[in-house]
Amino acid sequence: MKKTLIALALLAVSGAAAAQKETVADGVAAVVGRNIVKYSDIERSYAQVRLRQGTADEQKNRCAILENLILNQLLIHKAEIDSLDKDISDDDISQNALYYLKNDMRQYGSREALREATGFTYDELKEQYERMIKNMMMAQRAQYALTGDVAVTPSEVTDFFNNLEPDSLPMMPERYELSEIVIEPTISEDERDRVRTELASLRERVLKGEKFSMLATLYSQDPGSARKGGELGFFSRGEMVSEFESAAFALKPGEVSPIIETQFGFHIIQLIERRGNTVNARHILLIPKVSTDDLLKARMKLDSIADEIRAGHTSFEEAARQYSTADNARQGGTATNPADGTPRFDKASADKIYYNIGISGMKEGQISNATAMKTDENRDAYRIVRLNKKYAAHRANLTDDYDNIYNAALAAARQKRLTEWARRQMKLTYVRLSDEYKNCVFENLQ
Repeated sequence: MKKTLIALALLAVSGAAAAQKETVADGVAAVVGRNIVKYSDIERSYAQVRLRQGTADEQKNRCAILENLILNQLLIHKAEIDSLDKDISDDDISQNALYYLKNDMRQYGSREALREATGFTYDELKEQYERMIKNMMMAQRAQYALTGDVAVTPSEVTDFFNNLEPDSLPMMPERYELSEIVIEPTISEDERDRVRTELASLRERVLKGEKFSMLATLYSQDPGSARKGGELGFFSRGEMVSEFESAAFALKPGEVSPIIETQFGFHIIQLIERRGNTVNARHILLIPKVSTDDLLKARMKLDSIADEIRAGHTSFEEAARQYSTADNARQGGTATNPADGTPRFDKASADKIYYNIGISGMKEGQISNATAMKTDENRDAYRIVRLNKKYAAHRANLTDDYDNIYNAALAAARQKRLTEWARRQMKLTYVRLSDEYKNCVFENLQ
């Protein structure tokens, strides 16, 4: 089968490490109509390929990257001609860029460390991300305009599957469909008052002259920032939860906020520095805890619910709708794999999310005992899990893996449409390659 031709704009937006300044002079690798592809564009993507595959087939991989970058330029040109970018707002681009910058700041900790590691200032990286994201969004819109109406029938899915080489069929790992009932006990008002009082005492100590950073190191329950004296690094609006952000941006340098409550707990914040539309702040986080008695009651209640379900006195789905505090309660507790949005988990994802349960050792229909867990907000809770269905490891087939095969057939049909369009455009577009790449053999654009 021919290799897939996919726009590589997303690969370019892959973190500051991939955007480091080149140690060699940049230049033009290809001219596509009025646009250019630079050597650095290729090297940025090749750095990611090299991390995954090593240096084997170096020139072949660079040629494949160039082919995809040329496709991107063709798609961007179509988006411009057809005004497909008119609904792309500057706010959307900026918010997406901030997502990647936020990840960079988490990795490097400060703007100074970010510049030292990448060779770019925070603002320079922001401009690069915004340019790449806009190009990515334009290419995606053009690609959707070309292939969005492509559909495949069941008979075409069957034909697609039957035409695959038997040896090319992937091995599907053992997978599971699961349901859960979660009970997160309510935190008592006494505990909330205790945390507020403790945090008020820390705030008073700061106001009397003690160092905020020292108290954050000693007392903050945010492990990511506590070891840095509570410092979070620079952030813009939209990067933090709204209550925290509003409080931080309202402060003056050195000023300490009143106690702020967010979904993560209670905070006090001290503004360190303001730069344009960004601020650097430190905080102390204290998290109210569920009492041991309330946790024990949740565990006992879940074990009792599990017994009722096993005895046939109620269904798992009804019990989930009645008792579960999780977001999927209305769906009868049906679990969704956050990695791909499907209801199936492989062993690695099941063990990661449903730790200490041993999903792979359960039988279909079996319900676990109540097991301790942490919610997305890092709160204590208990849950029971039912293994609804277990799919043994097997080579892909139409019966068990129809959805996967359908998606592959649809992707292939869309790819065919895109490739045919790209080949026509190549005949109508001026394309010139540099000497270094003129011998590239493109598998889909020629």
